[in-house]
Amino acid sequence: MSPLSNLAFSGANVGNIPDDRTATIILWILTRIAKFFVNPDSLDGRLLFAIPKKGRLYEKCLSILAGADIQFRRNNRLDVCLVHNHPIALVFLPAGDIPSFVGKGNVDLGITGHDVILEAQMEHLVTEVLRLGFGKCALQVQVPEAGPIRDVKDLAGKRVVTSFEVLSGQYFSKFDEELQLQGDARTKIEYVGGSVEAACALGLADGIVDLVESGDTMRAAGLHAIATLLETEAVLIKSSVTKHPALEPLINLITSRIAGVVAASKFVVCQYNILREKLPQATVVTPGRRAPTVSPLEENGWVAVSVMVEKKKIAQVMDELVNIGAEDVLIFNLDNCRV
Repeated sequence: MSPLSNLAFSGANVGNIPDDRTATIILWILTRIAKFFVNPDSLDGRLLFAIPKKGRLYEKCLSILAGADIQFRRNNRLDVCLVHNHPIALVFLPAGDIPSFVGKGNVDLGITGHDVILEAQMEHLVTEVLRLGFGKCALQVQVPEAGPIRDVKDLAGKRVVTSFEVLSGQYFSKFDEELQLQGDARTKIEYVGGSVEAACALGLADGIVDLVESGDTMRAAGLHAIATLLETEAVLIKSSVTKHPALEPLINLITSRIAGVVAASKFVVCQYNILREKLPQATVVTPGRRAPTVSPLEENGWVAVSVMVEKKKIAQVMDELVNIGAEDVLIFNLDNCRV
């Protein structure tokens, strides 16, 4: 019996229905509620795409989906929704579960953190198709700034609190073996689900292992980094073994679109006018991805140049162009591209 059938059955047994008007109202309510359920049959033949349901990656994932023209409307508290313009169903899951769902073939594509894949020990079952350029942070060992510990070896054999038991255990086991620590003398890794940075102040740990983005939270807690286990960011993943060959063309299409959105976030279009005799100097500054587009102007001896430039370098590039003699330097953001 489906969830909707259960709901209808329960409603019919709440009490005696006194008149047709009451029955009509109940039927209307059930019809409205039905919109919050997805018929399992409607998932047949659809590509299942897992998205983090909350947390640091969620909002950015929504932006990526919009840029790739994946149109959907998610009802509140509903973790599965159908895409309107493609045979895709979005499945909203905890980021930590996505590598397992993708690796075991329960879903076809997913977005999660590189660190999450390693923590779930699913790196051999999933393929990182594309690095997405957001959610960048570092998994670091942090200890109290005012404490005596200055090196990871000083922390070996002591108490470490973390949400990353697997990665932390692998990391500290190397130091335990190097220092020949055995039994109770080995580093003690303890799991907590959140607010890891408070563990040292509460006397629960001598050090922690946690994700650090800006470092502000750690500094506010009186902690500082003594080692970095890995750098991580959001990644698009698929199963290492093709489970649904018929969906491969759609997987490739969605991957290409997302790659275009990612590239567009890294580049801008720079346009400027310059004397043709100074063009060789300008193209050294703005070589473009393949070559700049150069067009003659109506004014003799002048050309217009259009070129893609890395967004993070644009201020320096503009300064150098002006120094060479470029005029009318304009910058345009990209919404999407295929490069």
